[in-house]
Amino acid sequence: MITNELLRALPKSDIHCHLDGSLRLGTLIELAKERDVNLPSYTDEGLKELVFKKTYRDLPDYLHGFGYTCGVMTDAEALERISYELAQDCLAEGVTYLEVRFAPQLHVRPGLDVAGVLSAVDRGLDRARREDEASVQVSQGRPPFRYGIIASAMRMFTPGFAPYYADFMRVLPQWPTKEVYGLASLSLARAVVDARDRLGIPVVGFDLAGAEAGFPADDHTAAFDFAQEHFLKKTVHAGEAYGPESIFQALTSLHADRIGHGTHLFAANAVTADPDPARYVHQLSEYVADRRITLEVCITSNMQTMPQLRKVEDHPLGKMLQNRLSVTLCTDNRLVSSTTVTEELAKARDAFSISSVDLRNMVLHGFKRSFYPGTYRDKRAYVRQVIDWYDKVSADHGLPIVERGQ
Repeated sequence: MITNELLRALPKSDIHCHLDGSLRLGTLIELAKERDVNLPSYTDEGLKELVFKKTYRDLPDYLHGFGYTCGVMTDAEALERISYELAQDCLAEGVTYLEVRFAPQLHVRPGLDVAGVLSAVDRGLDRARREDEASVQVSQGRPPFRYGIIASAMRMFTPGFAPYYADFMRVLPQWPTKEVYGLASLSLARAVVDARDRLGIPVVGFDLAGAEAGFPADDHTAAFDFAQEHFLKKTVHAGEAYGPESIFQALTSLHADRIGHGTHLFAANAVTADPDPARYVHQLSEYVADRRITLEVCITSNMQTMPQLRKVEDHPLGKMLQNRLSVTLCTDNRLVSSTTVTEELAKARDAFSISSVDLRNMVLHGFKRSFYPGTYRDKRAYVRQVIDWYDKVSADHGLPIVERGQ
């Protein structure tokens, strides 16, 4: 039986987690007071009622809170603290591998460039890593905490997003807006590769986030070509707020190794580029399955931003599992969605009656398809340790492994 206790005890990963959506409420309030950022409430209860709610009207309502979180993430001290606390929160629920993503350009200020932003986040995460390595749990065989940083480029932006974007648009007044978006992404790709290679910061991936409809992936091919040429792995938000064609673009134009969300993978009714939508969706999903392109599924976040998903059973995760796709469950935003990886697994268990084999596959896919910040041999050794610990915990909770996962 897959109990809540088992889910909490299992080693887990979170490879789709936004830093600016995963602050502690108390930290947000404290930093806002120190940095003169106006909040609609200065209590946990008030913010949960007004901003970080259980349910949201739509995607804009969901995104409203990021204006407050990003508003306090404007200096190295805040970034380091928030990153450290996120790692602590992950470890508290058994997440031993984290890939945290964010848009560094949102946090650039005078005296704090992209490399400085990345360095601050790395310091916070590394402090948690060092503390964890000295813990009793690790000495008893639990896999140690490891992490990587994913830099997110934005599909689109306005001057109001952040000072960096305002400056970027001001110095290129004659450029077509879509070309400005692409140039900002290329600038970010160059900066993060430099930070990785020159400073040793574990930037393990490059991402594209933001509004999908009307802002195609093709605008950012130069940035992702640069990432590809410099061996930086790619994950792309696609199929979250737009149809299967968005996933197709992520795979064909941006060389995506993984897909963030992929919720509309099977939405044939949203296909406009092919006269046979059913065939298009079938071929696309079979390609995703055959290439083992992992889908970073975020159930709670999807339920909150997609009104058509009235209950968890409506989520396409069930169909993804039936089609043997490589999927792993993630939080997306721990604060904004008020969730944990453990809770995401519990929702999948309750809605889809997942078997012990399905559970094992979903959990291990997060480790196996990770952008681990080390050599291939290092990653294999770490994944082996995870598997051994997973099987031990399962046996301790009376869940014998009767079939090996993929």
